[in-house]
Amino acid sequence: MSTALSLYLLDIEQTRRWVGSGDKGFLRAVRAEYAAELAEADSWFEDQIAAGAPTASEALEAVVNGGPFSAEAGHTFQYGYAYRRICAMGGPFLDNDCFSPYRGDWLSVVDEGLRAVNVTAVSVADFQYGGLPAGLPYTDIPGCGEWSPEDCARALEQFEEGERLGLAPDREVADAVAQVIGWLRRVPRGSGYGIIGFRS
Repeated sequence: MSTALSLYLLDIEQTRRWVGSGDKGFLRAVRAEYAAELAEADSWFEDQIAAGAPTASEALEAVVNGGPFSAEAGHTFQYGYAYRRICAMGGPFLDNDCFSPYRGDWLSVVDEGLRAVNVTAVSVADFQYGGLPAGLPYTDIPGCGEWSPEDCARALEQFEEGERLGLAPDREVADAVAQVIGWLRRVPRGSGYGIIGFRS
């Protein structure tokens, strides 16, 4: 089965503040922006909803309001997708063609390529194994992770040092490493912006 990363350039703290904010205007805006996607998701997950999972719209409302959340572990994926819609509403989507789709341990392979050019402050595998912000139930699908503003700045410094040393990744991962560096270069320094990514 193939998988993909979806990545967004966002003000990390502001994005987290939408969770549990109770902001009805924001909730209406997200529902309006993603009305067709919400309906499509309900059709896709029809069986799970029939078994008690929240609809996509109900999950979005729960995330913005800080609950209530279903206690069923098999239903928590809806809150992860709701948070992804909030992120998509808040910031630009970053190019992901080297990570959409991908198979197997590709993220670990790219992380090895990053280490080969001196980058250790970030890991693309963080988007696979990270979690949703505090206050949201755990779900493994979609996976979610963050690169903080500080980590992004440090990773770019590490890469620039690696460039000065003449370090280069293997050809197999060169395009993917270059894409990651492109993400890092889009993060404005000192802005509070970082990268939030999802694996699904």
